[in-house]
Amino acid sequence: METKELTGKFYDIQGFSVHDGPGIRLTLFLKGCPLRCPWCHSPESLAFHAELNWMEIKCVGLEKCGRCLGVCPNDAITPGKIKAALDGSGDIQLPAVDRAKCDNCGECTKACTAKALYMCGTDYTVDEIMERVHRDMPFFKRSGGGVTISGGECLCQPDFTLEVLKRCKEEGVHTAVDTTGFVKWEVIESILPYTDIFLYDLKGFDSDLHKQVIGVPSDLIHENARKIAAAGGKFQIRIPVMPMYSDSEEVFDKIGKFLLELGDAVEVVQILPYHNLGIVKWERLQSKQQIFEATPPSDELINARKEQLESMGLNVIVH
Repeated sequence: METKELTGKFYDIQGFSVHDGPGIRLTLFLKGCPLRCPWCHSPESLAFHAELNWMEIKCVGLEKCGRCLGVCPNDAITPGKIKAALDGSGDIQLPAVDRAKCDNCGECTKACTAKALYMCGTDYTVDEIMERVHRDMPFFKRSGGGVTISGGECLCQPDFTLEVLKRCKEEGVHTAVDTTGFVKWEVIESILPYTDIFLYDLKGFDSDLHKQVIGVPSDLIHENARKIAAAGGKFQIRIPVMPMYSDSEEVFDKIGKFLLELGDAVEVVQILPYHNLGIVKWERLQSKQQIFEATPPSDELINARKEQLESMGLNVIVH
């Protein structure tokens, strides 16, 4: 009986990354996430399957192209709205995608020469990923960098993540795992020997409010963090600062006290101010979900939260 080769489903791979752990890194973004943060800046990471994306700005119009019409087996693409062409040449008509009919088969993307329609979600084998790792090895060695496996929630693809981590450690590559912490402890326990540092998200603190806003309680996240620390793991804690949710002195006081419980396991705390750059990605998915929009926190507020944590003895950076 033929066995199927282990693959992971990715939505992006970024080389020369400098914000996902120490040094210059190769960051691997796997699809699928159990959380539903309303401010998510990578909504293409949420689903576990490949999805059709639509980048309107690239479309040249049905008059010049129109190849997407008629190729959809579900008749999900029809003539849509009319708008002014970016080059000032007049009006063009755009296609419209009926998401209720679309099954993400990708046939329309094969016909779209402008790449306005494209699929997000590509399968790679472990060997294919390691080929890319080998290409970036000179940067790792010179900068003290390595490979970061991120998401979505990369530990929702546990077998693939574990195998990549093992292969990296066999070749002496520094490893980081960017995780929400909302997974079974058994999964985290399996990768602990092969993970040099966890980039660990703390999206607020109160468990009931966490469930109300993000869709899952935070108890498991806190419990796993304590277990990682007890097992000798290391953290780069990440705190998204979200207006009206996690930007208050009270929230940061609770997070700070929790981090002190983790002791020397916490190497650095990274404050991540909310930004609205992800809104355009929601538009590409043509999602009916209401998009969270808010005014990004001021520099004064971010500096105050940074100083608050520093006054508790924590090493803090802002990204």
